[in-house]
Amino acid sequence: MSAAPAIPIIDLSKPDPDLIAAACESWGLFHIKHHGVPDELVTGLRVASHSFFSAPAAVREVVTRTRLNPWGLFDRELTKNVRDWKEIFDVGPEYGTSIPQWPTSIPDFRSALENYTATVHALSLRLLALIVQSIGHSQTNIVPAFADHTSFLRLNHYPLCATPAAPDSPTVPERGNLGIGYHTDAGALTVLDQADIPGLQVLHDNQWINVDIVPGCFTVNIGDVVQVWSNDRFPAPLHRVLANSREERYSTAYFLNPPADFDYLPLLPPDQVDKARYRSINWRHFREQRAAGDYANDGEEIQISHFRSTVISQA
Repeated sequence: MSAAPAIPIIDLSKPDPDLIAAACESWGLFHIKHHGVPDELVTGLRVASHSFFSAPAAVREVVTRTRLNPWGLFDRELTKNVRDWKEIFDVGPEYGTSIPQWPTSIPDFRSALENYTATVHALSLRLLALIVQSIGHSQTNIVPAFADHTSFLRLNHYPLCATPAAPDSPTVPERGNLGIGYHTDAGALTVLDQADIPGLQVLHDNQWINVDIVPGCFTVNIGDVVQVWSNDRFPAPLHRVLANSREERYSTAYFLNPPADFDYLPLLPPDQVDKARYRSINWRHFREQRAAGDYANDGEEIQISHFRSTVISQA
């Protein structure tokens, strides 16, 4: 059996937009090293995650999310209208009815999450600037626009599963459960810490590839927003998470998302706007419809394909 192709590793101490472009074109996913996030912040976050998910149900359920407030505990998320084998804790900025909830009986939980989030948000903005640069179209207003954002941190806990789907299962397994079913991320990019047990898979050349853990690295994948900006040059990768019958698994994802009322469309020179593959998309509208499928099983899960232009050039 031939070895799985190597996922790119980007060195942020000497970032190269051409290497980032190549990684985004071929994988939509890459590891980053020399990212500048201190080890103690990563360790503190992992400890906080374990403490939360191992706490008594009465402690955790106090911060359960609601339909109006997306921040908090949730254990019934759907992907492609199928329930995931996981539970999550989400926290992001306060806006509207989105209000962070904190389990006050877990020492240092809030400070660990807030310190990590502040540092990884700055890292995410740096990555965003490099990715926009790698698209090859100068947009100096994009990164500043993310100052008022809807990004959030997610703690994932994957309990033991007696019936996990096999790693070589088809995209929709014929039997067994997945931690998370196949999907793309809706936002701009995601910074993932897999901790110490792998489970992420990415679809590459029509084959599900295990995303191994690289010590000292985060894993980054681009989302639908970048795919739209790049006019499909950088496809957001389909990925999924395996369930595990032997070990509980934890991971942490930071989702860099636009401001609530952000509109995005392909970043094209003026003489190529007729080649845009997407109409303008409003982030608030898109996320509200995606959330209806993720959390309430309310209709079809919306995708950027719903916003495909009807006048795509056939050239």
